[in-house]
Amino acid sequence: MCRSYWYPLYALVRREVHDADEAKDLTQAYFAELLDKGYLEDYDPARGRFRVFLKTSIKHFLSKERDKAKTWKRGGRAEILSLDAQDLEGRYGHEPIDRLTPEEIFERRWALIILERVLRRLRQEQEEAGAGTQFDLFEAFLTGGNGETSYQDVATALHTSEGAVKTALYRLRQRFGRLLRDEIAETVANPDQVDDEVKHLLRVVAR
Repeated sequence: MCRSYWYPLYALVRREVHDADEAKDLTQAYFAELLDKGYLEDYDPARGRFRVFLKTSIKHFLSKERDKAKTWKRGGRAEILSLDAQDLEGRYGHEPIDRLTPEEIFERRWALIILERVLRRLRQEQEEAGAGTQFDLFEAFLTGGNGETSYQDVATALHTSEGAVKTALYRLRQRFGRLLRDEIAETVANPDQVDDEVKHLLRVVAR
């Protein structure tokens, strides 16, 4: 949970406080408080989605911290994760922060991390099935980054027909969709919310 949501929450905090060191301190403090004090027990899936709970929770945490004379310092009583500071700032430097609110940055990073996790799972499945090379060629079609690559280009590389490529890619997209729904299902209260959450994720990514 920490690794999945750390960066989306860090990006939200970073947008609020405008200082990298303070943002890291606050993000770590938030996770320490969330875990140490059992606040996750307050989460009721029937009342909303987990991403909304976290977004509301950290906004409340930041509000409380603003009323304090000081914030936690790095290396305090709880070390949640070891993260490379340059990596955090490098990723944050690519955020379109000129046009996104802190909440929108969180939503976008949450969506992209969900997609990254699904792609990792799909890649692992394909590699275990001996189709790693094929997946390397198909991945760009799943993410929309295929550019000038055509079905025929892939068919030539795989020594097969264009029709076979289209069929295999269709099946891969179907599997990707099922894995995405599985991933989303873990963050909502009931299966009826999965479709809406998937649509929300795709809207966020398309911004």
